[in-house]
Amino acid sequence: MAIVAAVCISEEKGVVKKPVPEIFVKIGHGVVGDAHAGDWHRQVSLLADESVDKLRDALPDLSAGVFAENILTRGICLYELPIGTKLKAGGALLEITQIGKECHTGCAIRQQTGDCVMPREGVFAIVLEEGTIKAGDEIYEERRQWRVESWDGWLRG
Repeated sequence: MAIVAAVCISEEKGVVKKPVPEIFVKIGHGVVGDAHAGDWHRQVSLLADESVDKLRDALPDLSAGVFAENILTRGICLYELPIGTKLKAGGALLEITQIGKECHTGCAIRQQTGDCVMPREGVFAIVLEEGTIKAGDEIYEERRQWRVESWDGWLRG
């Protein structure tokens, strides 16, 4: 089972996001209270904790939010999911719109470790269904479930 390991926000751009107890995501906006929110294709940022683990040998104290992610996950390989994938996280439904991003110059993590995982392994999403997301919530790929009431008439036709 994949889970949300942490949820984070920052009230201004260019600073590390801080873990909070929960976030609320809104359609056409993203994370309420986050500086990166807005009506664009990168409303919510996600990163797998396993991606952060790749740099923890060099920097063991890396905490949630240091890569400016809104949602840190555990148990799901986000960057292998195709664009258009729908993710159910807590009470919200997100759709992946971008994988990776161009790293900004002067990235402190890249300077300290020689690498940064967000440009390769971070994903961005829009909000399809509003809701609250908190650490410990399950996160999974939502797949359409087809329910058949009765095949009787079709088979006899």
